[in-house]
This record gives sequence, C-alpha cells and structure tokens, in this order.
Amino acid sequence: MDDKIKYEMEFPIQASPSLLYNYIATPSGLSEWYANNVNSRGEMFTFMWDGSEEQAKLLSKKSGERVKFRWVADEDTPYYFELRIQVDEITKDVSIMVTDFAEEDEVDEGKMLWENMISDLKQVLGSV
Repeated sequence: MDDKIKYEMEFPIQASPSLLYNYIATPSGLSEWYANNVNSRGEMFTFMWDGSEEQAKLLSKKSGERVKFRWVADEDTPYYFELRIQVDEITKDVSIMVTDFAEEDEVDEGKMLWENMISDLKQVLGSV
C-alpha cells in the first residue's frame, strides 16, 4: 500500500467560532453538511452517506477550536483528518483549516471533495 500524502486547506468562513465548532464537532452539526447522517457512541462516530457507512474514532478535540478523527479502516496508521478553527488575531477573520491524507493520485479528488463539503457548510451557515 502506498503511503498517503498529507495535505492542508484553508477556507475563510463568516461564522462565529463557537457556532462553527458545533458544526464540526457534533453529530447533528456534521449531518447538516458532512454526511447524510452521523451518530456517535462515546468516541466512535458513524458517518452515513447514500447506502454506505464509515466509522471514525474521535482522537482529540479542543472545545471551540478543533476536532481530529481517524477512520476505523486507517486504525493502525498515522492517518487522520482534522478540522481546525483559526481566528486571525488582528482582523478577527475566521477560517476553517482542513488536514487530511490521500493516496498521491487521489489528492486532487480529496481537495475537490473538501471544497464541495465546505461549500455546503457555508450554505448551511448562511456564509456564502
């Protein structure tokens, strides 16, 4: 299996960090934009899309700041995905930072997927 490549993306978003955190860290928030439905039992989150289902473990979270998940399929790997809220100290501009991993030939596809999902998130937040 090829090593996956880490990539990071930044998306400016007009929303308060506390509101944004609810959309990236709670099952109800994530099911508004990331998946059709999301359930959690403790640290295990189940993400459901049209007929498919994936589980991820919540590795860490910092209230109002970030969440970090690892897909169960990647359990014995260093791979994860993280959503981090960044606030510019001077301008107070808010961005969501995405860190993810993909096979070399799937990085562009992964980035496009995140662009589409963050676009959905912005629509839900009314931040288009």
